[in-house]
Amino acid sequence: MNENKRNKYDKAYLRIAKEWSLLSYCQRKKVGAIIVKDRMIISDGYNGTPTGFDNCCEDGNNLTHWHVLHAEANAILKVARSTQSCEGASLYITLSPCKECSKLIHQSGIKRVVYQNGYKDDSGIQFLIKAGVDVVHIPDSEI
Repeated sequence: MNENKRNKYDKAYLRIAKEWSLLSYCQRKKVGAIIVKDRMIISDGYNGTPTGFDNCCEDGNNLTHWHVLHAEANAILKVARSTQSCEGASLYITLSPCKECSKLIHQSGIKRVVYQNGYKDDSGIQFLIKAGVDVVHIPDSEI
């Protein structure tokens, strides 16, 4: 795929991830993720509580509950419960992954991560680059 076409698709998938983030019940930060393989969306996710838990992400002090799942973890776990595989897929996410999710991304076989906004700690991105994952940042202003 040529660079212009790839960039056009990258931006479109990020817009879908942004729209998906609006489904999150979290108040502090809404994050969306889309996993794409062979130009097909194979999974989606947003940050939130595990299935069966109240859709309340923060406590009385506005701190995130420890059990809240990140958007990319939710998307990867959806694939794990399906007949699909993340091997060779791309992840589109509205916020760059934390270091814990970066391990999941690498281990799941995702080969490309395109993100919109940077997380406060970039060690997850540094880990992915070291692991050989193609990482692309497309800021809000370009979408």
